[in-house]
Amino acid sequence: MDADLVVSAVAMAGVPALAERLAPNWPEGLPLLSCSKGIDPLGLCSASQLWERQLPSTPMGALSGPNLAAELAKGLPAASVIASRDQELARRLQRELKAPHLRLYTNQDPLGTEIAGALKNVMAIAAGVSDGLGLGANAKASLLCRGLAETGLVLKALGGLPSTLYGLAGLGDLLATANSPLSRNYRFGLLLAEGASEAEARHQIQATVEGPDTARAALKLANREGWSLPICRQVVALLEGNLTAPATVRALMERDPRPEDLQW
Repeated sequence: MDADLVVSAVAMAGVPALAERLAPNWPEGLPLLSCSKGIDPLGLCSASQLWERQLPSTPMGALSGPNLAAELAKGLPAASVIASRDQELARRLQRELKAPHLRLYTNQDPLGTEIAGALKNVMAIAAGVSDGLGLGANAKASLLCRGLAETGLVLKALGGLPSTLYGLAGLGDLLATANSPLSRNYRFGLLLAEGASEAEARHQIQATVEGPDTARAALKLANREGWSLPICRQVVALLEGNLTAPATVRALMERDPRPEDLQW
C-alpha cells in the first residue's frame, strides 16, 4: 500500500469487519487515524480499541470534535482534536492535516476522546426530544449539563481524563451536535418527539445515526458496572417503545433528589 496514512471514517458497525479484513495485509508502521464515533455493542469498546485488537503495533490516533460535515464543506471555521498516545504522530498529523478553516489540537487521551464523542450522540438525541416537545431553554440547559456529567462518569470509569470531557471532543462536540439541525442525532430526537418509532426515524434521516446503538451499549456497560446513567436509560426506553417521549421526561424529573456531582 503506497500511503502515508489511512483514515477510517466508516460507521461504527462496519469497523470490526473492516479491521479484520485489512489486518493481514497492513504495512508495518503505517499509521491509522480513526474518525468513527460509537461504542461497539459486542465488545463494549471504542473504534480504536477494535482496530488495536487487529493491529496491535500500528501507530494510531483518533480525530474528534465539533465536526458538522456540511459546515466544514462550506469552509466555515472549526476546531478538532487529534488524540493519540503517540505524541510524535499526533503532532505530525496536526501539522499535515491543518487547513485555513480547520484548527487542530492534540491530546494523549484517545479512549476518553472517543467515549466523549460517542456519548454526545446520545445526549443529542435527548436534546432533540427536548426541543421537539417544546420544553424550553431551561430544560435543555439542564439536560445538557447532566448529560455532560453522565458522560464524565463513563469517561472516568474507563480511564479517560477530566480535561477531555471539557475539551473539543467533549463539551465542544456536545454543544454543536445537540443544537444544530445539521446533526443527524439531533434530528432523530426531534422525530422521536413527534411520535416516530426508531425504524421510522432512521428511515426519514436516510443516513447513519450512531446514538441509538451507543445508548444501548452504554446501558449494557452501566448494568454490568452498576453505573447510574439515567439519560441513556430513558433514551433506550424511548427507542424500545417502552415509554413515550413525554413519559421519559417525567421519569427524569421524578428521580430522587441528590447532590449535584460531575463525577470527578
